[in-house]
Amino acid sequence: MTHTDAGTELGPVHPTAIPTPVTGLTASEVAERVARGEINDVPVRSSRSTADIVRANVFTRFNAIIGVLWVIMLSVAPIQDSLFGFVILANTGIGIVQEWRAKKTLDSLAVIGEARPTVRRDGVAAEVSTSEIVLDDLIEIGPGDKAVVDGVCVEADNLEIDESLLTGEADPVVKRPGDRIMSGSFVVAGGGAFQATKVGREAYAAQLAEEASRFTLVHSELRSGISTILKYVTWMMVPTALGLIISQLFVKDNDLKDSIARTVGGIVPMVPEGLVLLTSVAFAIGVIRLGRKQVLVQELPAIEGLARVDTVCLDKTGTLTEGGMDVTELRALNGSDESYVRKVLGALGESDPRPNASLQAIIAAYPDAEDWRCTESLPFSSARKYSGASFSDGNGEAGTWLLGAPDVLLPDDDPALTETERLNEQGLRVLLLARAARDLDSPEVAKEAKPTALVVLEQRLRPDAADTLRYFAEQNVDAKVISGDNAVSVGAVASKLGLSGTTIDARRLPADQEGMATALDEGTVFGRVTPQQKRDMVGALQSHGHTVAMTGDGVNDVLALKDADIGVSMGSGSEATRAVAQIVLLDNSFATLPSVVAEGRRVIGNITRVATLFLVKTVYSVLLAILVVCWQVEYPFLPRHLTLLSTLTIGVPAFFLALAPNKERAKPNFVRRVMRYSIPGGILAATATFTTYLIARNHYSGSGALDAETSAATLTLFLISMWVLAIIARPYTWWRIALVAAMGAGFLLVLVVPWLQEFFALKLVGVTMPWIAVGIAVVAAVALEVLWRWVDRRFPA
Repeated sequence: MTHTDAGTELGPVHPTAIPTPVTGLTASEVAERVARGEINDVPVRSSRSTADIVRANVFTRFNAIIGVLWVIMLSVAPIQDSLFGFVILANTGIGIVQEWRAKKTLDSLAVIGEARPTVRRDGVAAEVSTSEIVLDDLIEIGPGDKAVVDGVCVEADNLEIDESLLTGEADPVVKRPGDRIMSGSFVVAGGGAFQATKVGREAYAAQLAEEASRFTLVHSELRSGISTILKYVTWMMVPTALGLIISQLFVKDNDLKDSIARTVGGIVPMVPEGLVLLTSVAFAIGVIRLGRKQVLVQELPAIEGLARVDTVCLDKTGTLTEGGMDVTELRALNGSDESYVRKVLGALGESDPRPNASLQAIIAAYPDAEDWRCTESLPFSSARKYSGASFSDGNGEAGTWLLGAPDVLLPDDDPALTETERLNEQGLRVLLLARAARDLDSPEVAKEAKPTALVVLEQRLRPDAADTLRYFAEQNVDAKVISGDNAVSVGAVASKLGLSGTTIDARRLPADQEGMATALDEGTVFGRVTPQQKRDMVGALQSHGHTVAMTGDGVNDVLALKDADIGVSMGSGSEATRAVAQIVLLDNSFATLPSVVAEGRRVIGNITRVATLFLVKTVYSVLLAILVVCWQVEYPFLPRHLTLLSTLTIGVPAFFLALAPNKERAKPNFVRRVMRYSIPGGILAATATFTTYLIARNHYSGSGALDAETSAATLTLFLISMWVLAIIARPYTWWRIALVAAMGAGFLLVLVVPWLQEFFALKLVGVTMPWIAVGIAVVAAVALEVLWRWVDRRFPA
C-alpha cells in the first residue's frame, strides 16, 4: 500500500465500531457564534504587511545617516553634490515596490495552498477555509489532516494521531471519543471527527504552529552575514568620520562649505547602502519568479537554503511516480478460489472510508460484494505496512483478512516471496492478501497469517522525473530515494528513471547515526523505510555535513520534512506536510524543483558576487579618509564624484549582475568569502588613488589646482573600480561585456561633454598627469589580478 501515513512502530490498535454520526451546528448556531466573535481568526500564513515593508525599507540605520548628510548638503552645496540622496530615495522606492509585489504573489499563492478543513453542519459535510471555523464546530479528519483548532474527539474510527510536532514524542496516540485533540497534531491512520473547544488565538498550539511557519525575512546566513558586515562598517565609520570632520574643518584652512562638502564626500561612500536593498530585491524577485511557476515559498530563507543543498531525499510515491496505480494481475496462492479472492478484495476496498492509492486501484478493479458485512477494520499505517478488516460473508461465515507488504506479512522462507521478488525487479508493486488466524485487535495479528493471493500493481512514472534527476546529477546534487515500499521494486523504478546506485533494505541499516550516515553515503535507493527512519536518515546525512532537502506528500514524510534543512511538499499532499514544508509545489510537478534550486543559486551566488563590489568601495573609502587625516590634506572628492563612480561601477552593474543566471552551488562562510576579496581590493584601490592624488598635488599649482587633482584621482579610482567590475563580471557573456563597456562609455561621455564636465566638476588638465593616473591604475589592475589569485590559493573558500 502507498505510505501516506506517518508514525513509528505502533503498539496494539483497538478497532472501534463507527458511532452514530452527529449532525454538527445548524446555520443559525454558526451565525450566533460569528456574531459573538467566536471564530478561528488566527491570521493565515502570509508575508509582511505593507506598513511593515515600508517601515523596514525606510527606517534603517544607514538611511538615517545618509538622510542627515543629505539635508546638510542641500543647504551648503550645489544640487549635484546631493545626488546621493536622490539615489537613496530611488533605492528605497525600488525596495518597497519589489517587496510589495512579492507580498501580493505570496498572498495569492497562500490562498491557493491554504488548508480547507471539512466541517459538518446541519448534517452535511463541506470544506471551509480555516478562518470560517467557529466554536463547537464538528470537524471531520482523516489520514494526513492537521487539527487546525483544539477540540474533543467525538467520533473515532481507529483514529491514530501524531503529536510529535507539539510534544516531541513520535509514537502515534490512539484517540477515542472524549479524548483531547490538540491543534498542530495530525492524523496518521483511521479517521473521525472532533468538536472545536478553542478557536483563534485561544488555541495556543495553533498560534505556535502559525508563528513557526509564517513568512519571514530573517534567520538566513546571507542576511546575518550582511548584518555582521554592516556592524563592522559602523564601527569603522564612526572614528574615521570624526577624524575626517576634524581634519577638513579645523586643520585645513578651507572655505567652510567646501570643507563640509568634502567631509560628506568622504563619509557617504563608506555606507554600503545598496547592498541591503539589492539583497531584498533579489529575494523578492526570486519569490515572484517562483510564484509564476506555482511555487509557494512559505519561508523566504528557503530560497537561500535550496541554493546550498547538496543532497535531496525523494519519496517515491507522488514524487517519482504519480499517485494513481492500476491492478495488472491477480495471482491466487495455495489453491485459493480466484472469484472468492475478488470478493474479499472488493469487501476490503469498501471497508476503508479513506482508501489510499493502492486500495483505490483495487476498488476500481474489484467491485464490492454487497452481501458482505464489515464488522471491524484496521486502517493502513506506514509503520505497520498493512491494513485489515473482519467480515461476515454472504454465507454467514466470519473471516479476518490482511492486505499489505508480502515481506512484512510472510516469513523469510515463504515461497511466495520468490515470486514477489521477481515482480519487484520489474518495478511492479505487489501486495499480499492473507487470511489472519488471530483477531484483528491482536498485537500479533499478522503472525501465522495464511497467504491467499498476490495483487500486482503498476505504478505510473512521472514523465518529467527522469529529466529532473538528470538535472540534479549535472548540478552535483546527490539524489537519495527513500521509500516505504519494497527496496527491489523502488530500485527498479529508480533504474527506469536513469538513477543508478546501490539499493538497500532500510531494515538492515545500522541503528547508530554514524553507521547510518556511512551507509547513506554509499547507497542511492532505500526501501522499507519507516517514518521514524526517514527522520533519522535526514539527521544522519546532516551529521556528515550535508545540506539536505526532503520532498514528500504523505504524513509519513512530516517528521523528515520538519527536520530537513529544506522541506518541499506537493500541493496535493496532506495538510500536515504542507504545514511543515518551507516550499510547496502547488502544481504537484516534481519538474519544478530544478527551477527552485536554480533560483536559490541565482540569488545567493549573485549577492555574494556583487557584495564584493559594494565592500571594496567601503574599504577604499575608509582607508582614503584615514590617509587624508594622516597627511593633513583636503579630501580628494566631492560627493558628486563618488555618486558618479558608485552609479557606473557598482549601482547599475550590480543590479543587472544580481538578477543574472547563476548555477554555482552556494557555499558557506559568506562573510569570509566576500571580505577576502574586498579588503585587499579596497586597500589596493585606496593606495593607488591616494598615490595619484599626492603626485597631482605636486604637479598642479594655482587657483584650479584642487579641481585638477580631484579629476586625476577620480580617473585612477574609476579605472581600478572598472577593473574590479570586470573581474566580478566573469565568466563573460555578450551582455556582461556590453554592460562593462557601457559603464566605461558613460564615464568617457562625462569627460568629453562640456556641460557634464562642469556638472560633475571633472576636467582632465594637461597630458602628463592624466597619463600618470592611467599608468598607476594599470599597475594597480595587474596587482589586483595577482593579489586575488594569490588569495584564492592562500585562502580557499
